[in-house]
Amino acid sequence: MIFDSSVSTWPAVHGSAYEIDTLRLFEQPAVPLARAGRYAPRGRAVPLVGIVRNPRSHRNKGRDPELADCSNILIETPRTREALHACLAGFAERGIDFLVVDGGDGTVRDVLSTGEAIFGRIWPRLIILPKGKTNALTIDLGLPDHWSLAEALAAARGGRIAHRSPLRISGAAGQGGSAMGFFMGAGVFTRATDTAQAAHRHGAFRSFAVALAVIWVIVQSFFGRRGNIWRSCTPMRIVDRSTGQEVPHGDTGNPDERFIAVATTFEQFPLGAKPFGRNAGAGLKLGLIDYPVRRFLARLPAIIFGSSMEGWGGNAGHRLEGGPYTFDLGAAFILDGEAFPAGRYLVEEGPRLAFVVP
Repeated sequence: MIFDSSVSTWPAVHGSAYEIDTLRLFEQPAVPLARAGRYAPRGRAVPLVGIVRNPRSHRNKGRDPELADCSNILIETPRTREALHACLAGFAERGIDFLVVDGGDGTVRDVLSTGEAIFGRIWPRLIILPKGKTNALTIDLGLPDHWSLAEALAAARGGRIAHRSPLRISGAAGQGGSAMGFFMGAGVFTRATDTAQAAHRHGAFRSFAVALAVIWVIVQSFFGRRGNIWRSCTPMRIVDRSTGQEVPHGDTGNPDERFIAVATTFEQFPLGAKPFGRNAGAGLKLGLIDYPVRRFLARLPAIIFGSSMEGWGGNAGHRLEGGPYTFDLGAAFILDGEAFPAGRYLVEEGPRLAFVVP
């Protein structure tokens, strides 16, 4: 989320402000990862730290940046995609030891999406400061709710690292650029995002906002009548590129439509949920509900916390791991809180990144 709404030509569909020009992510030429990047870590005794700070993130508003008077701390607040690219390129040329993202999940998405052309598969170690409203990535990494830069740098000296690979979403035809983030959702998930943002506006954040959105979706979908938007499905076809086969569809509903699809590389979820099962591994995971069968929805809370999907509602739900997957979507999808247009996309794992953790 670049920090000035006036620069965006793809308007935020779900009320988010000051977003980057998201549509242009897919208009830019793709950068071959083998050639991307000028970054080489220097291994200094005193680490050089580059910070991308979003001053409009929830917990940054009206507050000064941390450790701004330290000579080894480089703080940038880019307001356009071009400025963010220049900022990250400058960090790479100086060989920073740590790249700090001081903002929420959307800021992380923007830094990763823009930085791929600069760093390729060799990134500096990343520090995430949880300054947004949901901070799902920090929940996955097990970061404290209020984690300061000083605490993060102290943890970095201790060598505490967790590895994650973001989702990489690109045009399925292999043309144009890509976006990188950690949680993608389509179908009713786009409407659930509205609900979560409404919860934010009323003062609910992090896991509580997620819980409210999930409960609202289940209630509306369970009790809604025919024609209710909360029971509508979205044109969607998904192919597993590793097999060339379309992923399974249950016995109910149009096989060209699905109720919800989510993809992520998270390993830990808010409230201790296990939506991909108790034994889900690392890497790309895909969860699907084909049709809002009430018998299935009644069991959905238990499924979200790890119970089996098998045999419920005509096999309306599916958990898959692996990929990559091709998505043909007839409506917008959400990546880390931002809407992207309908189309045909390749969803795969991105580069393996090292995050500093406590």
